[in-house]
Amino acid sequence: MIRKILHLDLDAFYCAVEELSNPTLRGKPIAVGGSPEGRGVISSCSYAARLFGVCSAMPTARAIKLCPNLIILPPQHKKYSKVSKQVMDYLRSTTPTVEQISIDEAFLDVSDITEQGNILAQQIQKAINASYNLPCSIGVAPNKLLAKIANNVGKSAASQTVPPNTITIVSPGEEAEFLDPLPVIAMWGVGPKTAERMEKHGILTIGDLARRTEIELTNLFGKVGKELAKRSKGIDDRPLITHHEAKSFSHEITFSKDINSEKSLTRTLLKLSENVGKRLRSKNKSATTIKLKIRWPDFTTITRQVTYEEPIDLDMQIYSAARLLFHNVWHEGKRVRPIGVGVSGLGPPIRQLNLWDTFDDNEYKKEKQLQDALVNLRERYGTHIVFRGYEYQRMLKRNQRNNRGI
Repeated sequence: MIRKILHLDLDAFYCAVEELSNPTLRGKPIAVGGSPEGRGVISSCSYAARLFGVCSAMPTARAIKLCPNLIILPPQHKKYSKVSKQVMDYLRSTTPTVEQISIDEAFLDVSDITEQGNILAQQIQKAINASYNLPCSIGVAPNKLLAKIANNVGKSAASQTVPPNTITIVSPGEEAEFLDPLPVIAMWGVGPKTAERMEKHGILTIGDLARRTEIELTNLFGKVGKELAKRSKGIDDRPLITHHEAKSFSHEITFSKDINSEKSLTRTLLKLSENVGKRLRSKNKSATTIKLKIRWPDFTTITRQVTYEEPIDLDMQIYSAARLLFHNVWHEGKRVRPIGVGVSGLGPPIRQLNLWDTFDDNEYKKEKQLQDALVNLRERYGTHIVFRGYEYQRMLKRNQRNNRGI
C-alpha cells in the first residue's frame, strides 16, 4: 500500500501565539527571545522581522542592530504549550497515528483515510486557520523524508513577508523529479559541513547524489553513505513513532554575565537539581547517572558524569552528585558561562515510603519525607508558600533592595 504522510509545521509559532494575545502586533517585526542587554538569543521571529535578516538562534543584541524597531517579547512557554496541545489534540482526532516532533511540528499517517492527501491537507489547514487562528504549512508525500522536504521547499518558495501557510505535494512516482534539482542541503540530515564535503566531490544536488552508487558514497562518507544513497532516491520506510520514551532529563542556565562565585554557582546547581528532580518524579522515574555540563568564557565545554548502582530521585541526591562533579573541574575564581545538570539511566520509580518502613539509610528517609512535605504544601498552597533556607535568604535580600529602591 502506498502511504500518505503529512508533515505539518506551525509557521513562526511563538510569534503567532503572541499575536493571538495581542492583535496589534500583527504585521510588525517581533521576536520572542532573551534580553539584548545580556546574552539573550532569539527563539522565534515574525516574517516581518525576517525581512531585516533576523533569524532564530541569533543573539538578541545583533537582531536589534539589524532591526532597530524589533519588538522583543519574553518567552511564555506555558502559553505556547497550551496552544500546541490544542492543535496536537485536534490532529489526533483526525488520525491516531501522529508523531509529534516538537512543540510546533508533527507527522501524520493518513493512509487509512479514503480522501486524497491534498484534500486532507486542505481540510486540516483550513481547520487550524479557522479554529486556532494559526498559520500552518503542510507537506504531503509517500513517506516522512519526502513530506518534510516538500514542506520546507514549499515554505521557501512562498512570499517571505507573511507566514507561508502553504501546501506542497509530492505524488507517488514523482519522487526523483522532485528531488533531482534540489541542493543537497535540502535533504533531511545533511548539514553545512556535509554539504561542503559533497561539493568537493562534485555533488551539488540531490540528483547528483542519487547518480552515485552506494559503494561510492560509502567510500566517501563511511557508514552514512548507505543511508544517503537511499534518501537521495526518496526511499524512506520509517514508521511514525507515536510515543517517545524519554532517555534523559536536563536543565541548564546561561548567566547574563560570567559567574566566578562558588556560592552563586553551587546555589544555581541546587536550583537546577531541584528542577531536574521535579521533572524526574513527574514522569514517575528514577535515575542512575547524574551529569554536569559547564562552559568556560572561551566556549570550552566540559561534561562529567557519575553512575550509581542504586537509582535515585531526590533533589539533594542529585545536587550532591552534581556538586561533587563541579568541584572536580572548577577552581576558585574560574568564570562560568552556562551550567547544567542532567540525569539518565532512567528506570521505574523508587517505591514509596510509609510509616512502617525500616531503612538503614535514615538520611534518605528523612529527605524523602521532607521533600514529599514540600511538594504537598506547594501543590496545595502555591510554589511560594515554603522555601528552603537558601531561597528564603535570597528573597529577603531582594526585598531589602526593592525597599531601598535599588
